[in-house]
Amino acid sequence: MSDGQERTTGTGHLATAAAWAVLLLGLWLWGRSVTDVPPSPSGPATGDVAGLGRQVRLPPAAAPLAPALPQRVDIPELGVQAPVVARGLDSRGAVDPPPFDQPGVVGWYRSGTTPGAAGAALMVGHVDTATRPAVFYKLSSLQPGETVRVVRADGKVAHFTIDDIRVLARDDFDAQQAYGPRKPGRAELRLITCGGAFDRTTHSYTANVVVSAYLSGTGP
Repeated sequence: MSDGQERTTGTGHLATAAAWAVLLLGLWLWGRSVTDVPPSPSGPATGDVAGLGRQVRLPPAAAPLAPALPQRVDIPELGVQAPVVARGLDSRGAVDPPPFDQPGVVGWYRSGTTPGAAGAALMVGHVDTATRPAVFYKLSSLQPGETVRVVRADGKVAHFTIDDIRVLARDDFDAQQAYGPRKPGRAELRLITCGGAFDRTTHSYTANVVVSAYLSGTGP
């Protein structure tokens, strides 16, 4: 994962590639074992790709914005308005989600792309805690064409249009396919949480929910 700045030297490209490899490996591991607490009684939403077979006319992509730190994520369809905290990598090389005592907070990978800038910005959140749903509990119920808004420190609100929702099994997990940029030069966003069933033997969920979106405009 790049640090949000262009690098033109051979060493810079190698460093960027190495960072991508570490991050993608960590995200793969994160998808296999992201939590050690049992799910809330009702369990998270699960299933195949949301919107399968649904024909939606999507707006064109907007030109990427200059980098600016994210402050809040709004998902109107889910009633989510969540503060954003910058996060690094944990000891396994995965994006470190917010602490379990902050279930309403979204973590942004601070060494990667800022939401609205060119590239794929990564945001992670818990699906639940031992006692209650968390910020991304209903993430897999989103549909293509719906909107995610990111309030940025520069005063702009980046509007992202969802174009893909995947519930990916932890077996044969392809981290590059899940988290890598889909189209060069486009500003993209990934919202990531746990999905599938909770495996009480491994103390982890059996899948990951990955919502993909792209910048389609700015506004209030």
